[in-house]
Amino acid sequence: MKSTPVIILLSVLISVGCVPLKQVKELREKYDNCDEQRNFLSGETDRLSSENTELKAEIERLQKEIDGMITDTASTAKKYRELKHEYDRLNTMNEELIKSSERSRSSSEAENKKLMSKLMTMQNDLQEKEDRLKLLESELNQKEADLDKMQDELIKREDRVKELEELITQKDEAVKGLRDKVKAALTGFADKGITVEQKNGRVYVSMEAKLLFSSGSTNVGAEGTTAVIELAKALEETDDITILVEGHTDSDPIKTASIQDNWDLSVKRATSVVRIMLANSKIKPGILTAAGRGEFFPIADNNTQEGKAKNRRIEVILTPDLDKLFQILEENAEAISNP
Repeated sequence: MKSTPVIILLSVLISVGCVPLKQVKELREKYDNCDEQRNFLSGETDRLSSENTELKAEIERLQKEIDGMITDTASTAKKYRELKHEYDRLNTMNEELIKSSERSRSSSEAENKKLMSKLMTMQNDLQEKEDRLKLLESELNQKEADLDKMQDELIKREDRVKELEELITQKDEAVKGLRDKVKAALTGFADKGITVEQKNGRVYVSMEAKLLFSSGSTNVGAEGTTAVIELAKALEETDDITILVEGHTDSDPIKTASIQDNWDLSVKRATSVVRIMLANSKIKPGILTAAGRGEFFPIADNNTQEGKAKNRRIEVILTPDLDKLFQILEENAEAISNP
């Protein structure tokens, strides 16, 4: 359903013969790619924040488990020391009994049997203690190994979270720097219908149509051309972004010899701005996209003249490269699913 207006627009462009079929197909492909990218990136900040929260919750869970393991290990070590002390005591008693048995060899046979029975009992008890001691030593060693493994995993996850947070901070700082750079470049047009703002991890440059175009025209005027060139110059050294130029109109219908409708008008105006940017800067064509949204994305009330003026605009949307963030998120997701 989202591509229906584009299909209508492309059909109109073909029917009026204003654009070759190959360019129409390229325009449609660029629009579809742009739409998919915008839809994908629109929720990226929420997803990054959610992922970050999940990782922190996992770290808290691991920390609690490690604390429990440390307590359990300490308890096991205490039992081990107690059993070792008991073992040493019994061993000493056993040695004393053996010595006593040797001294009492000349005593009566009944006394010897009694002593031997006690000795055997003590030896059996000692063997049980030794067996329990070995078991506890094994459990202690295993718990210590588990604790080391848990601590290593916790360190790795903390490192991944820290890396992710650093990348998010770098991205936010880069977007803020880009916003400030664009604002500085367009300072002279601040009172002429140009606004620059940062939201959803992007920079939005909005230019009211009155600065750029005459009524119903797709040709950018002298003052508007200057503003577009200043914007392009500010962006020409920035390679790690994509630039989407969107045309918007009010709800008043239009149809002329060269303009079919508001869809047509918005696309042609966006394309005019893109051509000026390419002709007057070193911006790579591959990071630029021209698109039209007609009257269907208003920011003000079309029932007033003031609202219509705000809706007639060009929006230049600057989106940073998120490939590194995506890579870290994929690695984190794999690590969580395969701990």
